[in-house]
Amino acid sequence: MHLFDTDTLFEEQSAGILSGRITDNWSINGNPNGGYLVAVAAAGLLKSSAKQHTPVLTANFISRCEPGKADLSTWEIAQSRQFCRMEARLLQKGREKMRMLATFADEPESCLVRRYETPPPEMAALEKCVPVPVLPKYTMYENADVRLDPSCAGWMENKLSTVSENRGWFSFREARPFDICAIAMAADAFPPAVLASQGMMAWVPTIEISINIRHIPQTKWLKCRFRTRFINCGLLEEDGEIWDENGELVAISRQIAQLRQAVS
Repeated sequence: MHLFDTDTLFEEQSAGILSGRITDNWSINGNPNGGYLVAVAAAGLLKSSAKQHTPVLTANFISRCEPGKADLSTWEIAQSRQFCRMEARLLQKGREKMRMLATFADEPESCLVRRYETPPPEMAALEKCVPVPVLPKYTMYENADVRLDPSCAGWMENKLSTVSENRGWFSFREARPFDICAIAMAADAFPPAVLASQGMMAWVPTIEISINIRHIPQTKWLKCRFRTRFINCGLLEEDGEIWDENGELVAISRQIAQLRQAVS
């Protein structure tokens, strides 16, 4: 079993109650990555959802999660001919850490309209992009291969940009096909786009993330673009697009996050 599947596997203890472990294999500065936590909840919900495709996942991060034992409560809110609406709550030591709403649908039989008014992001070839370095306590990048377009990577050397944008490629270091949980992971795997303009001093904890998955890709790599346009009152948004290598839209996302300055 792939490490990602092992680390998102929670076993059912009773109806709607699952237990497992949040591991330290997908952490950012020692904190479990938000996309990883969304993937854990999505994997749990898919065990009981009557529908299994094109989900909309919206998670609120209530308090800081940490590696260790966790429980996942899941239940169905409502079901219609088109949609199955679910909810999940992730708890550690009896305290709620994350709450997620999910809407699943049947696999679409056809796509009557396919219109992309924004094209896939332009970026350098994979071999010319800059790998996000593997640093102590940043274990996610030991397992996820994230490479930035050189035009977006100046912040690593304190060469800041006037635009808060990160573009680049995503894949697992150990090959694994993409599915709903892996796409959720990819949607939060890049360094915050705001670092491009604000530098490494910024700390950006996510308050909420919404991920709308449109297509399950068959390609090895995903092409990703994340952009922040507004920073004020300590808050920012980050809008994301994920595409496959064939130019098909995989997912769109939006995060709301805090901008904090690191304490020296």
